Amino acid sequence: MSLSQWIVRAASPFPSPEQYGRFLFIGPHPDDIEIGAGATAAKLAAGGKAVSFLICTDGRFGFDNAPSGVSPEELAEIRKKEALHSARRLGVTDVRFAGLSDGAFYSQDELFEAILRAIGSFQPEIVFCPDPSVSSECHSDHLNVGNAAKRAACFAPNTEIMKQYGLPAAPVRAIAFYMTAKPTRYVDTSGFLSRQLDAIFNCHLSQFPAGSSAAKALALYLKIRACDFGLRSLHKTAEGFRVLSQQQMHCLPEAGTS
Repeated sequence: MSLSQWIVRAASPFPSPEQYGRFLFIGPHPDDIEIGAGATAAKLAAGGKAVSFLICTDGRFGFDNAPSGVSPEELAEIRKKEALHSARRLGVTDVRFAGLSDGAFYSQDELFEAILRAIGSFQPEIVFCPDPSVSSECHSDHLNVGNAAKRAACFAPNTEIMKQYGLPAAPVRAIAFYMTAKPTRYVDTSGFLSRQLDAIFNCHLSQFPAGSSAAKALALYLKIRACDFGLRSLHKTAEGFRVLSQQQMHCLPEAGTS
């Protein structure tokens, strides 16, 4: 770590995600929040924190795991019901749907404004979204949602900018990127991994049929990831996030380096 990096991080440390009271989790598809941060969401909800989910696309193009003979429109309805069921398993009852089409069949402005509306309505202090800076990420919806959420989180506290969209300013203090290769903060999820796995594999059955190779592979990955992050943070299990404060979101490039 260079001297400038050390000074910047000492003067402006990465915030702890758990210090806030209102949390908005943004997912590109109906199962992404659970995969990227489900144990954390369950822990926060169990602790009495205000937690809301925003699911940006309808998941109508569910790749090869969609049930045979189901149309994209029918799959979108199935996945909406699965998302609501899954959220309840995590203890989250405030679930919002932007209703945009899976597969990036929407404009960037539509996506940005949908996220901004959810932020203006729910008034979160921290926003969670997929990390769009991961070099291996190729899915347009993940990249688009991460980038739109970055823009929205940065602008949300600005009263005059939000006024241009007919929305109130929101007290967003930080953004936390899940599915990240460079976590800067960890959340102890000991006791909540089982709830995350239950929410995914007993609810999102259109994507992960019981006993399927896809379900087994993802379950193994999530267990290994939880243990790895747990070891890094001296906990039994954990989830890792790349967290930035409002100050770190612009003008501090050192905050984005490992």
